[in-house]
Amino acid sequence: MMPPVTWSAQAEDVRARSGILTTPHGTVQTPAFMPVGTRASVRALDSADLRTVGAEMVLANTYHLMLRPGSELIDRLGGLHAFMAWDGPILTDSGGYQIFSLEPTVTEEGATFRSTYDGSIHLLTPEGATRVQELLGPDIAMVLDVLIGLPAPRAEVRSAMERTHRWAERAAAAHTRPDQAQFGIIQGGTDPELRAESARVIASIGFAGFGIGGLAVGETMDDRNIALDAVVPELPSRKARYVMGLGDPEGVLSAVARGADLFDCVWPTRLARHGRAITWSGDFNIRRLEFADDERGLDDRCGCATCTTYSRAYLRHLQVTGELSLHRLLSIHNLTMTQDLLAGARAAIAEQRFEAYRREVITARSTPGRA
Repeated sequence: MMPPVTWSAQAEDVRARSGILTTPHGTVQTPAFMPVGTRASVRALDSADLRTVGAEMVLANTYHLMLRPGSELIDRLGGLHAFMAWDGPILTDSGGYQIFSLEPTVTEEGATFRSTYDGSIHLLTPEGATRVQELLGPDIAMVLDVLIGLPAPRAEVRSAMERTHRWAERAAAAHTRPDQAQFGIIQGGTDPELRAESARVIASIGFAGFGIGGLAVGETMDDRNIALDAVVPELPSRKARYVMGLGDPEGVLSAVARGADLFDCVWPTRLARHGRAITWSGDFNIRRLEFADDERGLDDRCGCATCTTYSRAYLRHLQVTGELSLHRLLSIHNLTMTQDLLAGARAAIAEQRFEAYRREVITARSTPGRA
């Protein structure tokens, strides 16, 4: 019997690699970026918009959906794919990051936290997070892990890492849905020895793929790269590697250079809601006065519906007048830009020129005065 999710290589350029992630709901070309639909919705966009921007897989969040509207309700309505009218692959995060941000009480049993919706108290265990995700029905379900802020004392990082390992074993034992893949999560902070140890332990459990967690939480890019350099050699080359919570172009390309395959982040859509555009020549806020009579689109290299239809002057008008349509239009652009960035990376890997591509992107985005 074939596993529910497989990753197969297409091309490599040093450590950077491209491939195909095959799931029950379709394939994903990697390296790939997943728009974040925390509550089964990417802010300001619908499923048709997600197809338009080139998304192949989206992410939803266990913590939020188990509280509202509830995993049982979503299950009765046909699972996440039917509920959000998205027929492509879906990955669900276990909610570890959201619980971490709520400062829960964490014991060996699980994490006890207060709902952000009604203040009710909940205990989420590794088995419970697995059960909720089996009801939600994504193609890929992440195990519940223990996340801590960085920097942190090494003893605390090790303790959280070791509990993550024990929780991963419990989650794997609880997982019963044959059409759903389960990914383990690697912790260990920015300590290369702990990261390598965690990667070996999680790999030994036999998960279908791997999340590299506990990063993009305040560490420097150099520290993140050290952690990734320690992790990747310890993981099976035939399985997908997912850097959780990373979405800025420079950070994503740096991780691709180290062999990462999947990424997610609210960054592109959050920037959009604040009027900020991601472009090949650097990011800028559309509110700037200089754009009041600017007839250009946001980026002359972008072919998205926003760039080919609306001027910077019009988009600035939407921003200063508080029109909600700006959120959608900038989100379409920012996500298209992010998807195009990864498409360029895949092409560069196939042509064995990835490092040159990465340098070109970083140089262009850091050159002042080009917006």
